[in-house]
Amino acid sequence: MPIDVVFIEPSFPANQREFVRGLYEVGARVIGIGERPKGALDEGLRHWLTHYEQVRNVTDVAEVERACRIVQQWVRIDRLEATIEAHVLCAAQVREKLGIPGTSFKTVFLCRDKPSMKEHLRKHGIPCAQSIGSSNPEEIREFARYVGFPLILKPRDAAGASGTLRVNGFDELETGMRKMGVFDGRSIAVEEFVEGHEGFYDTITIGGRVIHDFASHYYPNVLEAMRNRHINPYFVTTNRIDTAPAYGELRDLGHKVIGSLGIETSATHMEWFFGPKGLKFSEIGCRPPGVRTWDLYAVANDFDIYREWAMAVVHGRPSQRLSRRLAAGLISLRPERDGVISHYEGIQAIERSFGQWIIDMHLPPPGTPTQPIEAGYMANAWLRMKHPDYDVLRQMLDEVARTVKVRVR
Repeated sequence: MPIDVVFIEPSFPANQREFVRGLYEVGARVIGIGERPKGALDEGLRHWLTHYEQVRNVTDVAEVERACRIVQQWVRIDRLEATIEAHVLCAAQVREKLGIPGTSFKTVFLCRDKPSMKEHLRKHGIPCAQSIGSSNPEEIREFARYVGFPLILKPRDAAGASGTLRVNGFDELETGMRKMGVFDGRSIAVEEFVEGHEGFYDTITIGGRVIHDFASHYYPNVLEAMRNRHINPYFVTTNRIDTAPAYGELRDLGHKVIGSLGIETSATHMEWFFGPKGLKFSEIGCRPPGVRTWDLYAVANDFDIYREWAMAVVHGRPSQRLSRRLAAGLISLRPERDGVISHYEGIQAIERSFGQWIIDMHLPPPGTPTQPIEAGYMANAWLRMKHPDYDVLRQMLDEVARTVKVRVR
């Protein structure tokens, strides 16, 4: 008997359609709920979707619940899935209201609310930075006096480094609290700054058991990358996770976090630091990573990751083996300043040197306005590469960073 899966927002961003494709290919009947008119869906989506309901806002619980109740008039909804950070809490609330299996509201809330997440994990023996959630300026100042600087300020439900500030003293703390709305009553997460190398650990889990996992590294760390436009930052997923003993500790940490939070069948994305204080958990989401990182995992491991995720959701079992054949990475190519793109330098040289190892690239045409670097790794130009040797790939990405220039006028 076919499994009926409701999928939130199938058409934006662009790779959302791949989750729908995966569900369709493993035999699910897929019902889409999204903000675009049905006529705006591409031909593939119209073929893969059995039904589509348009809503004004896919984060509005009442609207998504209403759309699901319409669907329930003619089918039983077996799963309700969302893969975007901003959508997962709404999906969890609707699941609980309608009795649909899936990740619980409690689990999703803990994965969204950073202070609650860390408090929960510390009680379970997970090494985390000291942190509080507060809207009280004096409480935040007292925390700063106790922990010391630097501190990290971020929205309680931030995804990754979005909206994150590092403050190095009380003057910067006051400015940061004002900028983030504390004096207007907004509650924020305040964390001890953890020194060390930063990366992420991602999984596909079934019933709380990790069936596939991936480890990746940032160069440089995200906050440094987001504060300095003259850096062309990159991240790389390693193909050594099964062979390098050091990854054993990371895997153990990730599995403990997943178990303690009650994550069952889901994609997960966990940020971590390793430095003088050892391996530290940073945060986790019940969703795939952003910046199309799953595409890198697919290339590096010679498998269809979207179909594999769908197998987990629909059939509760894996169907593919990971090759670990390649390392793969993405480098952000930053414009020299804000403005309008004029031209690129160094692209031909990189293609001559590394053409066989280039997966793809995105070069907005001349005349395109630039986006602020805070918009993320894919906000402007970018390039993705692969290689069997992790260290060689890093050397190639370093050469791309030195060679390619995005000129603006």
